[in-house]
Parts: sequence; structure tokens; C-alpha cells
Amino acid sequence: MKRKWFSLSPLLLFLVLYLATSLIAGDFYKVPISVAFLVSAVYAIAISPGSLADRIETFSKGAGSTQMMLMLWIFILAGAFAGSARAMGAVDATVSLTLSALPASLLLPSVFLASCFISLAIGTSCGTIAALTPVAVGIAQQTGTDLPLMCAIVVGGAFFGDNLSFISDTTIIATQTQGCRMSDKFRTNFRLVLPVAIAVVILYYFIGRDLTAPQNIPTVEWWKVLPYVTVIVLAVLGMNVTVVLLIGVALTGIVGVWDSSYDLWGWAASLSSGMMGMSELIIVTLLAAGMLAMIKSNGGIDYIIYLLTRRISSARGAELSVAGLVALIDICTANNTVTLITAGPIAHNISRKFNLDPRRMASILDTASCSIQGLLPYGAQVLIAAGLAGEAIGLTVSPSDIIRHLYYPMGLGVIVILSILLRKK
Repeated sequence: MKRKWFSLSPLLLFLVLYLATSLIAGDFYKVPISVAFLVSAVYAIAISPGSLADRIETFSKGAGSTQMMLMLWIFILAGAFAGSARAMGAVDATVSLTLSALPASLLLPSVFLASCFISLAIGTSCGTIAALTPVAVGIAQQTGTDLPLMCAIVVGGAFFGDNLSFISDTTIIATQTQGCRMSDKFRTNFRLVLPVAIAVVILYYFIGRDLTAPQNIPTVEWWKVLPYVTVIVLAVLGMNVTVVLLIGVALTGIVGVWDSSYDLWGWAASLSSGMMGMSELIIVTLLAAGMLAMIKSNGGIDYIIYLLTRRISSARGAELSVAGLVALIDICTANNTVTLITAGPIAHNISRKFNLDPRRMASILDTASCSIQGLLPYGAQVLIAAGLAGEAIGLTVSPSDIIRHLYYPMGLGVIVILSILLRKK
């Protein structure tokens, strides 16, 4: 029993290191997660039994498993696509097209839907917030809308895409760790979150129905949106995600060179920049996978499953335990990607034990992590929104003020719990 408790100490060490350095630095967003994982991974190897060569081999096999390698390939291709699309101006074009296409009388719902569409297209909540927050701040200033409310609308919509997009790292991790197709998880997940999205759109309509539309929306360059639309359509149709991303990368090159947004060398540079932008995520994934392999070989994963399920006799209880585990880890790390990397393999084992649908488990993992992450005042997404808004107006915007208006992440948490409690046998 003591040995199994001790085998979990690398995970506990990571949580302590991350929390301690975050509190010392005073900034949860800029803390080097990779360093905390490196120290914990080295510690995991050091405390494990057996020869050093055997321990390193166990670590390497966990980090370099087929599942992990596929995940890394997807990360690399997603980074290349995002980098080349951003360099050709596709983000700005998508923002302009979305804002200009939506009815002027539905301003607040339009901003939310714009954030939903952009995040679904580019697969990153932080990128969506960075792209749309300056526009949203200008809208708030022109219409007299409460600034924290407008920031919260953007953040909430950004988590819609972060939860559903085929190129979102959380979607990739959730599906790969549970062994299901992205298209299947998308359909299961969409049915779960659609009622929340509809309710939030209606709520924003009543809050802002007396507002007027902004002026001077940039000219729409619709052709620059084609790579995003193509990626979404092909992914929904069930095409292999690596093929989808390769087609998206090729389209960004074709459109960008034709539009003179960059030449071939500029396109290559944007691909390189996008791939390098995924470097820390790749490093964290490798270190986390290796560390979890060491914990598993020492019996730690089985012990966690035992602790979570020893008083559970139903699928409902198993799903609640997974949702609770996700919430706890995300509160500690303030990073839903790290949370899913850590909780995903454990959830997969629990899912197999209780014969749960992997599509549903992937959906619960992703949705629960997005809900908790969206409500953390020290989470990256809220901090980015508050920082950009404060920079735009020259004043300090409190993350806590934004949290009060984050109705979509709140709704995600409620719907996850209800879907578990009311699930059919």
C-alpha cells in the first residue's frame, strides 16, 4: 500500500512545483510547465525500482508509444496549418467575414457566434481571444457595452471551438487517449453543448437587444477563409485528421502565394514558425507520457483507479469520478491541455473497467476541462482577455470581473453534471 502511494509522488511533485512557482512568479500563464514536468519525470525515473537502463527504457516506451507519436504528428501539422493561415491573414479575414455576415440587431449574440466560429476554425481559444478581443473592445466602446461582459462573450465563445475543433489540442488529446475518432467525438460532444450554446445566445440577445452595430468593419477577403472552411468540412465528413491538416496546409500555401500574402519562402517560414510554436506542448506531452508510464509500471495508475472506483458500482459514478479528477487537476495546473494529458490515460482505464463509450468519455473529459479552465481567474484565456482589454483602454481590467459574465463555461459545467446524473443505463 505504501509503495503504491509512493508511486504517485511524481504526479504530486509536479502539482506542488507548478503551484509553488506560479505563486512565486505571480503569473500562472507564464510559468514554464515543461520545467516542472522535467523535474518530476527525472524524479519518477530515480525512485523506480530496477536498473537505470530498464527505467529509462520504460520511460522512453511510454513517451514514444504509437498513440503518443500520432498525437505529436497531429500537433506538428496543426501548428503548421495555424502558422501559415495566420501569416496569410486568414484570422483577420475570418473575423471580418463573421462580423459582417451577422445581423446588426444581434450584436452580443453575433460576437459570441463569431468567437465560436473562429475558435472552431483555428482550434485554439487563446488564439481566438487574441484575435477577437481588440475588435470586441472597440465594439464595447462604440456601443457603451460593459467591457468585462464583452470580454466574457469572446472568452466563452472561444471555449466552444476549443471544445469541438478538430485541430484543438484538447480534442486531439481527448480522442487519442480514449481511442475514438474525432468525427465521432464531435457528434457526441456537439449534442451535449448545443443546448448550452443556444441558451447563451438567447441570453445575450436579451442583454444587448437595444445596442447598435459597430462601424468601419474591415473589407472581407473571403478567399482567405477557404482553408478554414475546407478543414472543418473535411473533418466533419470523417476524413483522417492528418490528411485534413495536410490539405489545409497546402491550401494556405496556394491561397497565400496567389494573393501575394507571402512568397514560397515566406510560406515555408510561416510553417516553421507554426510548428515551433507547438514545441513546448510537444515537450510537455513527451515528458508527461513518460512520467505516467513510470507511475503505471509502479502500480500507481491502478491504485488511482482503485481509489476512484472502490465505492462505485455504476457507470454514472465512474463518469462523475472522471469529471471530478479533471476538475481537480485543472484547478491545480490552470492548463486544460496538461489536465487532459494527465487524466486521459486514467480515464481510459476507468472507461474500460466499466465498459463505457469512449466517445462519451472523450466528450466528458474535454467539456469538463473547458468548463473549469474557463472559470479560473488565473487561467491563460481570462488573463489574455483582461490584458488585451486593459491595454486597449489604458486601464486595468480585473479577471474577476470577466469571470462573473462567463455564462458559457458555467453552462458547460452544469450540462456535464446533468448529462451524467440523468444518463440512461
